[in-house]
Amino acid sequence: MTKTEFLLISSSIPSNPGIYKYYNKEGVIIYVGKAKNLKKRVYSYFNKNTDNYKTYKLVSEIDRLEFSIVNSEQDALLLENSLIKQYQPKYNMMLKDDKSYPHLVIKNERFPRIFLTRRKIKDGSEYLGPYTSVDQVRGILDLIKQTLPFRNCNLALSKENIEKGKFKPCLEYHLGNCKAPCVGLQSEAEYAWQVQQVREIFKGKLGEITRHYKSEMNAYAANMQFEKAEIIKKKLEFISNYQSKSVVVSTKLDNTDICSLISIEEAAFINYMVIVQGSIVHTHTITIEKKLAEADEEIVQFALIQLREKFKSHSQEIVLPFMIEFDPEITVTIPKSGDKKKLLELSFQNAQHALHDFKRKKSVAPAKKIAKVKMWRYCNNCKLIYV
Repeated sequence: MTKTEFLLISSSIPSNPGIYKYYNKEGVIIYVGKAKNLKKRVYSYFNKNTDNYKTYKLVSEIDRLEFSIVNSEQDALLLENSLIKQYQPKYNMMLKDDKSYPHLVIKNERFPRIFLTRRKIKDGSEYLGPYTSVDQVRGILDLIKQTLPFRNCNLALSKENIEKGKFKPCLEYHLGNCKAPCVGLQSEAEYAWQVQQVREIFKGKLGEITRHYKSEMNAYAANMQFEKAEIIKKKLEFISNYQSKSVVVSTKLDNTDICSLISIEEAAFINYMVIVQGSIVHTHTITIEKKLAEADEEIVQFALIQLREKFKSHSQEIVLPFMIEFDPEITVTIPKSGDKKKLLELSFQNAQHALHDFKRKKSVAPAKKIAKVKMWRYCNNCKLIYV
């Protein structure tokens, strides 16, 4: 689409906030963008001489455009993100994060089993995560095993089957690892409370389970049931040990997201941390491949939408090195000193490590290619087949 062709349709583009989609001659979406003012933003593509080759190439491929009006720039940001994930246009920046991360799954069944998985199946089950460290998720599983006895059998524990007495307590019950809901020795309400505690542990919250066991231990002790009180005491000690291993930043900090960025010409490296009750519960670094010389603010906006969704963060504060336009209900903080500043510096170190790793891999790649070519020529001269 030339500038002259664009001017013929420019009067039909509104000045409202919204998203725009560029299509090529094959009818494929090649770019999705957002704008506070659609007309002004789209017009800028056809009214400037850009020295960025990729932008020039994008404009040369545009055959037609579509737009959608929304109520606010925040709505435009969310819709843009959704459409990029759906269509994956070739000129939009992408998160290079195709790893399969582990999750804790709460199976969609009566008295649900809880276990580690890397596969997400659409069967109504609940998935907690992702976890970027297998050791971290195994630590949580160990905490659950020591403090919350869940079944690990795959029996169909319907109400009818239990009432008919189809099952018998297994070895796990006699070892104290399960309370035998299969024979009605554990109620559905008590089991549901345990499941809820797993959700709380995932959020980094151990207050309720700690208070519950302290109350239970004191009750056993008051009734002279010292053996049972000792069992509960060991559970409390395990919870305390687990908490001591957490990376506690500050007990004064509430739930907060931390995000830093290092940007070079072809890519951006973003580190993202989730702080819950003063502890780092998630830290994750991603690489974003640039397509159209996107601004740092735009990259962070784009990444935060996806990362907060991925890690299920509902923090009402985000700590950043610079200001961006984001959800008006969320506070964006640029710290000058204190714990938040130290966290931002720690996040920056992680992003810097990703940059160094990127450069290292880039420098090694050409050398490998040359070595392979030399080996092939040598084998060819010797009339050998290289496999």
